[in-house]
Amino acid sequence: MEEVDRLLALLRSGSSAGREAAKQALLALAAGETGKRVREHLESCKRGELLEVQWEIEEIVEATAPKVDPPPKPAVKEEPKPEVPDPNKPLTSKDLTLIYDDPRGLVLHKTKLGPERWFATQFDPRSGQPQTFELVAEEIVQLKQQLAGSPHWVIGGGGLAAPAAPAPARPPAR
Repeated sequence: MEEVDRLLALLRSGSSAGREAAKQALLALAAGETGKRVREHLESCKRGELLEVQWEIEEIVEATAPKVDPPPKPAVKEEPKPEVPDPNKPLTSKDLTLIYDDPRGLVLHKTKLGPERWFATQFDPRSGQPQTFELVAEEIVQLKQQLAGSPHWVIGGGGLAAPAAPAPARPPAR
């Protein structure tokens, strides 16, 4: 460390050429085999030095300090993306809401999610088996008109809007 102290004295009071030579020699020592001890000694000596000398010492220490890899960033959990329903996926009974149930054999359903689609289920008179088919917009309008007064609409099913409540009667004017 005597060599380091001698070079610090040159750095403190030498000419500009002498200062540069002292700085290069300190850089070589700090980067050498005993670099850790040299850097620690420079850090301890730096506090009592002039500001300009402190800056030079800081440059030497920073230039020769071993590079430390930054700590690894914590893994960011990606939130699962909401499932987008496949429009081509076959519908199941879970995808439909019952809106009309006539015990004589007509049942109407509509889809819960996505674009509103209506389906009718009727018994085939020839086979006696239920058949389900999708209704087109014109058929939906026609069915709503034909079945408007029917008591078989499921409450809360959303098939037919509830009839408007009659306006309250006004008491006669006196």
